[in-house]
Amino acid sequence: MKRRELLTAGAAALSLGQAPAAPLPLADEKSNLKITGVQVVELRSATRLPSYKIAYEKWSAPTMDKALPMNKYSPGHQGGAETFNPNLQLYPGVGGAFSVKITTDKGITGYGRGGNGGRAHLDTVAKFLIGEDPFDIARLWDLMYLGTLTFGRAGAVIHTISAMDLALWDIAGKALGVPVYKLIGGSTKPRIPSYATLNDVRWKIEIGFKKIKLALPYGPLDGQDGLNKNAELVQYTREQLGPGGEIMLDCWMSLTEEYTLQLAGAVAPYRVGWIEEPLRADDYAGHARLKSQIKTCRITTGEHLFTRYEFIRLAEHNSAHIWQPDIQWCGGLTELLRIAAIAGAYDIPVIPHLGGTSPYSTHFVMAAPNSPMAEFFWPPAGGPPEVYQHWEKEHAITRGAEGIYTRPLDRPGFGLDVVES
Repeated sequence: MKRRELLTAGAAALSLGQAPAAPLPLADEKSNLKITGVQVVELRSATRLPSYKIAYEKWSAPTMDKALPMNKYSPGHQGGAETFNPNLQLYPGVGGAFSVKITTDKGITGYGRGGNGGRAHLDTVAKFLIGEDPFDIARLWDLMYLGTLTFGRAGAVIHTISAMDLALWDIAGKALGVPVYKLIGGSTKPRIPSYATLNDVRWKIEIGFKKIKLALPYGPLDGQDGLNKNAELVQYTREQLGPGGEIMLDCWMSLTEEYTLQLAGAVAPYRVGWIEEPLRADDYAGHARLKSQIKTCRITTGEHLFTRYEFIRLAEHNSAHIWQPDIQWCGGLTELLRIAAIAGAYDIPVIPHLGGTSPYSTHFVMAAPNSPMAEFFWPPAGGPPEVYQHWEKEHAITRGAEGIYTRPLDRPGFGLDVVES
């Protein structure tokens, strides 16, 4: 395919070799775009917003216990700062996330986001990109993955590749003048139903959420008393939501099979929709046993799995009702599309971690037929109106029968409204 033909193509040209009728920007360029640089950058919202003191609720206070795998050695706490800076949180990651900028010889720049520890491998992975055409996204993914097989395959290196891959898709969308979701299939739904995560239940209901995922406070070491307190939180949430709302539980790899069975029984009267990641991420057989035994709710997992090769194991073991990869951790958009295709073959929904909070994931959810809703970390209570107004604008928030809805913005690329700080 000639360069002119490539640059008049849209989504199918990037992935399937099919060209739409309408010409797109850069159609008259005579040479390929070339990647000229890769660097770590700090990003913040282009709109300056005030920081503020968080108004915590009883179940979400910083001193509140939380079930964590490390609790066998020390008590777990939810943590959390006393103040919230929305300038840094509009495009969040978790625990050491970082942003990269990829530059090209035509002045088009892409931003990507990767997860924990990925920054350390930036120079090693970047060497596979310099001088390459950023539209060769699948080829570049393979170069990065195959070039790091001896020390990669999972963990921090895949977090690095995730960031690079997202930045490449951002460049492609900007070069063609279209949002990324248009490059991967377009809209499969008019808007995306969303659920809220964390235990500030009254605040989430005040916003308009009718779906809430709770961070489980107590685990096996807390005994029957902890189990009772977990059930009390779920009961409280059901009372606040009413009979029509949805409740999910996030267990963050902190439980045992026996305790998960006890938990499912304790919360069954309150109609919990799913128990998320109760066991270690790679305990495929354990999740499968829970899935086969628990009939009152679903089992979900996948947030801490890497690439399609680990998700294939989920499928082989029939481990989960729902898969939850993180686009910033699992290998980026390129790999998430492969994971979703595997899930689709088994009629398994894909609901990505941070799916609505991250603008990267929102584009995927909009375009994926088997991705029915998105997760949200909403700015905490206590802030001035302009913080929430800006958040709703940047996430295209609407309200309806299912509570809160989002959708990707129709800006080119991933549509990030950020500046480098």
